[in-house]
Amino acid sequence: MGHGHHHPHSHAHSHAHDTNTSLPPALDTSVPDDALTPDQLSRRSMLRRTGLLGAGLAAAGVAGGVAGGSPAYATGGQGGSSAPRTARRGGFLWLAGDHHIHTQYSSDGKYRVVDQVRQGARNGLDWMVITDHGSETHAKIGVEKVNPDIREARAAYDDTLVFQGLEWNIPAAEHGTVFVHPGRDEVAVLKEFETSFDGSVRGAGDSTPANEALAIAGLSFLSDQVKRRKVQDALMLANHPSRKGIDSPHEIRAWRDATPRDRQIAVGFEGAPGHQAAGIAAPTGMGRARGLYDGSPGAGSFAGYPLESYRTWGGFDWMTATVGGLWDSLLAEGRPWWITANSDSHNVYADTAKRGGPDSDFTANGKHTDPVYRGGLDLTEGDFWPGQYSRTHVGSDGFSYAAVMDGIRAGRVWVDHGGLISGLDARVAGGGRWATLGGALHVRRGTQVTLTVDIALAGGANWAQFVPKLARVDVIQGDVTGEVKDKDTFTAPTAKVVSSYDVDKSTGTVRVSYSLGRVDRPLYVRLRGTDGNRSAVGARGAAVDPAGPALDVVGDADPWRDLWFYSNPIWVLPA
Repeated sequence: MGHGHHHPHSHAHSHAHDTNTSLPPALDTSVPDDALTPDQLSRRSMLRRTGLLGAGLAAAGVAGGVAGGSPAYATGGQGGSSAPRTARRGGFLWLAGDHHIHTQYSSDGKYRVVDQVRQGARNGLDWMVITDHGSETHAKIGVEKVNPDIREARAAYDDTLVFQGLEWNIPAAEHGTVFVHPGRDEVAVLKEFETSFDGSVRGAGDSTPANEALAIAGLSFLSDQVKRRKVQDALMLANHPSRKGIDSPHEIRAWRDATPRDRQIAVGFEGAPGHQAAGIAAPTGMGRARGLYDGSPGAGSFAGYPLESYRTWGGFDWMTATVGGLWDSLLAEGRPWWITANSDSHNVYADTAKRGGPDSDFTANGKHTDPVYRGGLDLTEGDFWPGQYSRTHVGSDGFSYAAVMDGIRAGRVWVDHGGLISGLDARVAGGGRWATLGGALHVRRGTQVTLTVDIALAGGANWAQFVPKLARVDVIQGDVTGEVKDKDTFTAPTAKVVSSYDVDKSTGTVRVSYSLGRVDRPLYVRLRGTDGNRSAVGARGAAVDPAGPALDVVGDADPWRDLWFYSNPIWVLPA
């Protein structure tokens, strides 16, 4: 494919051995309320309250421009259309999840696995990844010890997909989520990976060429485990990439290119980090920065990053929030590199739990003792429960572990904060073909192409007890200019906001339509939306981004007063 575009057209892994394919009872509107368990009923009630029961606008997405029909709405409740979620009409099931969650098996965590899974399910999540910190203790005993707890949670919440993973200390870089498809060897593969390739375990944290090579070797190991069928699938997503400035552009590109396209392991990074409650001002909050992004350059930081990259912008990482920035520079190469959002949940804001008692010995036991619930609300913590604030929505071809992993790898993903919207269907169409998020539309040069976006607005109150209102939607477009010579490039000169649309309604569904004209060059489009409460001229000037997210104030950045959604891109590739 020309112009450096590396978009994978399909994912070759079989879905055999992946038996959890039926729709969860809480989501299946044919199952009456009185047939649900108390937890399932609680989850359904939450989904109804927020307008998410049946939400997602089940877009019949494509990779490579396979012809498709009109949008297949699947928004129930207060969202607009009456079509049930199961009526996908050849489209995708949009499943909300979180790939970055800690438990008592992390030295700085405290909750049981089942606590996190229960809370995530109640907050409307369909899938979760348990990602306790990679460490010498975790590598020795934690990987095995947490697995029975994960298996018990899978059994107790059979309408929730619970992956086992870990938070990888990437050699020479920051952290990353690594997770595998459940199976007989999930523990063995994760244990060998952590023991052999974790930067903390191997003492490989410094930014040296040898340590960067170790990170590539780790990704190659995971790819080989998939090839050998030790595990059905494996993925890596880089976490909080700008927090310390040590994820250099050339490292991110190297991770992306480390493995064959049919076994792609590193596929994206957190567009928005967890720890979002940390920005709530004292004394009713932690009084730090959203995402705990309140540091400064260190010895291993990439020298080219500006000081403002160490802060969040509207709760999003600088690499994602900057139009024409690092993320756009990857997309301009035609690199399918995706964004996510999650909780990074360790210790939850306004919870009453205390870490296990004085007999808790993490080093000896590989875990803390169970939390104790006592005392008043703890307003000094910076995390939310999974699904309470951040959500990653994945377009899946069914309710299964394999389908979620396939959807993430394909880039069928949009993210939101605070329940700003409840569904998104975006597609570009032209020449009798169309493509959705993560896909590529192949057309003849000069074909008229149109972007159409249908958005299901918030249908009910979020955790903070208000109904979010979408104020504006922005369309961002950039040219695909090909592979860069300098692997530390982090700008994309052609990317800019090409159109903005004010939203003048608060319920139902809104449609945005944007004409790309007669396309004669390869390009991509992506979306973002805001509640309009805070904005500022973007880092590359008003001509590029006249009203983007504003720099978050350290110590005073209430996450509920500044909500955004972002989508992954769609490419248009004329020939």
